[in-house]
Amino acid sequence: MTRPMRIRWTIIGLLMGVMILNYLSRSILGVAAPTIMREQDISTQQYGWITAAFQVGIMFQPLVGWLLDAIGLKIGFAIFAGLWSVVTLLHGFASGWVGFAALRGLLGLAEGAGHPGSMKVVSEWFPARERGFAGGLYNIGASLGAVFAPPLVAWAILTHSWRAAFLVAGGISLAWVLLWLFWYSPPASHRAVSAEEKAEIEDGQETGLEAMAAKPSVGSLLRQRNLWGIALPRMLADPTWGTLSFWMPLYLMTARHFDIKQMALFAWLPFLGADLGCLFGPSVVAFLQRRGIHLIDARRYAFTLGAVLMTGVAAVGWVTDPVMAIALLCLGGFAHQTLSVTVITMSADLFRKNEVGTVAGLAGLAGNTGLLIFSLLIGTFVDQVGYEPFFVVLACLDLLGAALLWTLVRKPS
Repeated sequence: MTRPMRIRWTIIGLLMGVMILNYLSRSILGVAAPTIMREQDISTQQYGWITAAFQVGIMFQPLVGWLLDAIGLKIGFAIFAGLWSVVTLLHGFASGWVGFAALRGLLGLAEGAGHPGSMKVVSEWFPARERGFAGGLYNIGASLGAVFAPPLVAWAILTHSWRAAFLVAGGISLAWVLLWLFWYSPPASHRAVSAEEKAEIEDGQETGLEAMAAKPSVGSLLRQRNLWGIALPRMLADPTWGTLSFWMPLYLMTARHFDIKQMALFAWLPFLGADLGCLFGPSVVAFLQRRGIHLIDARRYAFTLGAVLMTGVAAVGWVTDPVMAIALLCLGGFAHQTLSVTVITMSADLFRKNEVGTVAGLAGLAGNTGLLIFSLLIGTFVDQVGYEPFFVVLACLDLLGAALLWTLVRKPS
């Protein structure tokens, strides 16, 4: 007999698509920044405020996650994805640093649904043994969005204007919303899911993490050490992604003197490394589980391995060869996603299904707070001290995050 198609893998395909568009929309500005700053007479410090506005917007992730838990994924995700699509389109008509900052704040608010919504989908549609791999797959979408941004911006600048890149990304995102509304439903009510697959999903869930009727209480979640055990490592890890997305293009063009064609050829490579990290982290976890190591400990070991690999980023600013600098940035992307996808997935390992969106949002708030602080520091001091000290700090932060993950997180009883 032919084995029926597993609908959950089409759902993860949808998630990959939306995360590609989510991170493409947010990454375009970083790649186009040198051109926009020159055309709009925007200073480095003002650009720092523009990136900070995005982080302020995305810091409402706990509210967004709570809303997704409260109103449901199908409609909730469609609303937020539709909003960020429209805001992305409006970037194509922006002028002045204040206008960009306002739009970035709105974009951050809407795109805050990306990780809480995706992690909630993974918790509903995948048995525990597959969650790490599923989380890695949708996070590949995040990296691919950043991979596509340099070629898209180079094409737009060389053939039209940087504004065209935002119009293309926003239009495709609106099309995704229609596809989501057509195909997504929870496993219990999806028109195409088989009884066999439903049973496979239900039988693979941990006991004790079933959804409860009551809405999640933020206050009670904040009193749980497991929340802080995944939120604080994210606070220390997320500045790496922000640096790659918002500051690396400017670094390559100002400190390494890349032109737009070289950016199109090389600036996407660190995100390709990140794609590989999205698969490597879950593979490490699966390897350790097959050897009898508990799931939570396996995730902690994978995070720690990524943190050790991140130490290579310290040398980015000191090497003289631009190719070696790109190689070290690729290592940083690989290491970051190895550990990031691991800790993001833990919200579904440690909390009830109707709490996952809220927990992921709170952890995302912590991560974006760290990114906001780091981005403001770069914007304020990079002209005086250069990029070198910031790469050294990034190399050390995840080691502290690994220590916190081992110290604070407790396995579910």
